[in-house]
Amino acid sequence: MRKLAKALWIVLALLFLLEAWLWTRLEPVVEWIVGFFPWRRLKKRLAAAIEHLPPAATLVVFVVPLLLLVPFKLAGWWLLAKGQWLAAIAVFVLAKLVGVGVTAFVFDATREKLLRMGWFRALYDKVLAINAWAHARVDPIKRRVKAFMRWLRGRDGDRLWRRLMQLRRRMQRPAAS
Repeated sequence: MRKLAKALWIVLALLFLLEAWLWTRLEPVVEWIVGFFPWRRLKKRLAAAIEHLPPAATLVVFVVPLLLLVPFKLAGWWLLAKGQWLAAIAVFVLAKLVGVGVTAFVFDATREKLLRMGWFRALYDKVLAINAWAHARVDPIKRRVKAFMRWLRGRDGDRLWRRLMQLRRRMQRPAAS
């Protein structure tokens, strides 16, 4: 039972870190979209408008874009009910990516005002603490996996290692503009 609980905590930590990873990794995507559309001006206008708002009204600015994604999530559930699994998964993934991207974009513009509210600051600090907790649970596993990969590399797995590293480099290349 104890091992099951530990496994569940590790899964929870992995899910939290996945969300944090998406947040970080989507920043270049958001930047690309911002460059593609005239959203830099929108962000400047948003920041200028927020400058004159009280922190509570800034919270509304932060939450409204997330509420706009509700119809997409409902569409995903409807597709699931109709048995269209792939379409539903695509809608959920797209809604998740857009949600994280938009949240990062809006949070960047509203962070200073939001953190003036004591309860939001406490919540933000709690999320940072959960992030540290998740890293404490997952980092030892990551170190073991890296040690295993080094061990594998030292054995006859050199060819596999080279292929994995080629794949990794290809995935990390910036997209051609």
